[in-house]
Amino acid sequence: MHIEKAVPDINVLVDRVISQKIEKKQFSFDELHIHEGILYFLELQANTGKASAMLALDELKKLQELSKKQEFIVYFAGKKIFDPRFIERELNNLVVNLAWEQGATLITSDKVLAKTAQAKDIKVLIIEKDKAYKKIKLEEFFDKQTMSVHLREGVKPMAKKGQPGLWQFTAVRDKKLTAEEIKELSTEIIEAAHLRTDGFVEIEREGSTIIQLGLYRIVILRPPLSDGWEITAVRPVKKLNMDDYKLSEKLLRRIEEQADGILISGAPGHGKTTFAQALALYYAKKGKVVKTVEAPRDLVLPEEITQLAVSRGSAEEIHDILLLSRPDYTLFDEMRNTKDFLLYADLRLAGVGMVGVVHGTSPIDSIQRFIGRIELGVIPHVLDTVIFIKDGEVNTVLAVEMIVKVPAGMTEADLARPVVVISDFETNKPYAEIYTYGEATVVVPVTEEKKASGIMALAAKQIEKTFLKYSDLVEVEPVSAEKVIVKVPERYISAIIGKEGKNITRIEEQLGVGIDVRALEEGKTKKEGMPSKYKIKESSNTISLDIGVNKYGKDVDIYVEDEFVATYGVGKKGIIKIKKSSALGRLIRTSLREGEKIELRVK
Repeated sequence: MHIEKAVPDINVLVDRVISQKIEKKQFSFDELHIHEGILYFLELQANTGKASAMLALDELKKLQELSKKQEFIVYFAGKKIFDPRFIERELNNLVVNLAWEQGATLITSDKVLAKTAQAKDIKVLIIEKDKAYKKIKLEEFFDKQTMSVHLREGVKPMAKKGQPGLWQFTAVRDKKLTAEEIKELSTEIIEAAHLRTDGFVEIEREGSTIIQLGLYRIVILRPPLSDGWEITAVRPVKKLNMDDYKLSEKLLRRIEEQADGILISGAPGHGKTTFAQALALYYAKKGKVVKTVEAPRDLVLPEEITQLAVSRGSAEEIHDILLLSRPDYTLFDEMRNTKDFLLYADLRLAGVGMVGVVHGTSPIDSIQRFIGRIELGVIPHVLDTVIFIKDGEVNTVLAVEMIVKVPAGMTEADLARPVVVISDFETNKPYAEIYTYGEATVVVPVTEEKKASGIMALAAKQIEKTFLKYSDLVEVEPVSAEKVIVKVPERYISAIIGKEGKNITRIEEQLGVGIDVRALEEGKTKKEGMPSKYKIKESSNTISLDIGVNKYGKDVDIYVEDEFVATYGVGKKGIIKIKKSSALGRLIRTSLREGEKIELRVK
């Protein structure tokens, strides 16, 4: 194709397609006009370390060399703009106007710009992106087992091989990489990202470029940000579906019917994104409308799932798009900063089903990252399920809810407050609690206390022995190392506490533990067994109830004035012995003195 006059836009210069087509003898020119604004803009960008600007400048240099061989002229024309605030916004208009003034053909890969030019009756040549692409050199460092490749100048190329939780870091070759090799690889990667339909330059800053190229997520670092040139490329090793994770029916039901605020948590490289991808496919197969918010867009998903790049739009724009398009579920991959967490919370409170992916070394870490960013009371409305991934498998699932209760470890009822309770989803066992304490928000792990075990069991027995002096029925419930609950029949409570609490204070000092005395629900509302005759005998220390040898081994309930007071077993001689110094002994002696009815019933 021969073109007399041509004006390229900045995109085709970055893509370096004109020089390639000239070398392949697909293009020839008489004149090639470059707008001065493009040159100035590329200079500004190159000074801030933008790799794409360096590519375009290399292309201009190459075109100058080719012009001497192919005998065409390169002109720099057009009005200069020296205000960097306007140049990027006005660049396309300047290029179109130059093509119109020169009567030249506009060469572009931007279809919107092409239509704008055609509206002015300008000839346009649209260069389509490559759908068939050649293998780049970076791919030569990968094999079937490679998870990621790490290339750095002055170091042997290294790779992680294996699978999440079971991998090795090994050298790919013995020869060390040079800065020039990595620069060449970087140039090829950025070119491919501009040319290929499956390539995106997601983020470009001074010193770093983040690219998604097919399955590969690539981070390029260069001085002055880093102390040398470096490339890290990561790709998924496996593509799994939900069946591969062998989830319980309970969890699957939660995911499908109830969970609207899911967090997928785990350490880097343990398979969070792989699980998120499987979950997105699961929802899509269930007929749900699914969209993703990613930075970069590295999930491998079917065409029916829209993938949005948060790095290419503002949080407000993403918010508006998702609220107006109303997806059933939105998957937010790799939430990192406060803006991401606030966007997730805002969309969830607006009624959008959200799935977030967060780095965390323990299941509770992902929830803690919301503390301070949103109100404590809002957390259970934003999150209801946390799925922790470890070694590529679902390790822990937590449920989140808010209730008003006394926090774990506290006993006084007046300490009750709203508490975010985090529990194990499968067993319902408490895992942690989040609540305000003074002005601070605290996260307290909850450990299941083993009652009546070890030292606390021995302490409970000693406390029970002490209180048997005051009541024949005693239940001791350890709360902590410093506090116990003692339950006795209500009729004994006043005597145990004593005048102005002096007696219970003395007992607490004697035992070295705080004691909460409560009424014991005895549960004997109806008499059981048959009434039996008996004889009473007193000695210096005991009261003996002789019920007959034929009742040996049986249990006998003792009632005073039709009120149950105790159960005793009958001894070999058919006698029940009660110490006079005990609470029951004192009660029986008082009842005998006052002529109250004492009844024994054999069960």
